[in-house]
Amino acid sequence: MSLDPTGRQIFLRTERDGRVVTAQIAQVGAALRHLTVDGVDVVPSYPAGVPAPSASGIVMVPWPNRVRHGEWELASSTQRLAISEPARGNASHGLLRFTAYDVADGPESVTLRADVYPQTGYPFHLQTAVTYALVADGIVVTHAIRNVGDAAAPVAIGTHPYLVIGDAPADDITVTSSGTTYFVVDDALVPVGRAGVTAANDLRDGQTLAELELDTAYTELRRNAAGHAVHTLRDGAGRTVSLWQDESFDFVQLYTQRPYADRAVAIAVEPMTAPANAFNSGEGLRWLAPEEAWQAQWGISYSGGDR
Repeated sequence: MSLDPTGRQIFLRTERDGRVVTAQIAQVGAALRHLTVDGVDVVPSYPAGVPAPSASGIVMVPWPNRVRHGEWELASSTQRLAISEPARGNASHGLLRFTAYDVADGPESVTLRADVYPQTGYPFHLQTAVTYALVADGIVVTHAIRNVGDAAAPVAIGTHPYLVIGDAPADDITVTSSGTTYFVVDDALVPVGRAGVTAANDLRDGQTLAELELDTAYTELRRNAAGHAVHTLRDGAGRTVSLWQDESFDFVQLYTQRPYADRAVAIAVEPMTAPANAFNSGEGLRWLAPEEAWQAQWGISYSGGDR
């Protein structure tokens, strides 16, 4: 048992098809703390003994991103969530960010479970689980939620992994993502509308990570034959790190953090089933009936390119 502020650390390892994949998962927030493929950092680590920096790797349930002023309406009654982002006056990143999950782990996978109990601003009871399973080129992540209360509950899922390609510098990394529409936000970073992508944030043909300044949510994502939307980092040697998200995730938030631990910059690629302020807009929000269950999935893969 670790005394780390992110709780117990779970270490996974697999060797398949001649490749070695390792992961570190933190108990608090069920966070993906580190991922490597063949010794190459894919999800960057951060020092022991500190809380997860900039929401690194956490699971965001029952909402991702923000709820304006922490307020929303339920049956003509105003619900008031705790304000967890005081600087902007919002409720941010759900209710399990600082929760220590129950852990059931093996050498190649781990399942972490935590309940969302009825509380101020969210009078519902959810059972949640997240499973991290190593595969030959990375990791697959499965979220499961069941409403164990007696009333329909509003639910959305998000997660907050950062991506890198080993020690490749930001000016050697091209970021590609297919979103054609982004959310325009106000000073509180809450959406006030949508617009077509601009020269500054259009990633469909790729842009250099060093030149990006993003805290931007996208939608209208292009999907492949498997139904996955894919976001990719590629370096000059052809190495790629890709994050895919299934059809439950219609939105993605891209966020550049400067600095990140000992790196000049890292980019968070955040699959979301709903955008910010969904408790008020209703966009992407899923209402689970009593005893109804829901699963959603995403993953990260690495290709070694020419190196």
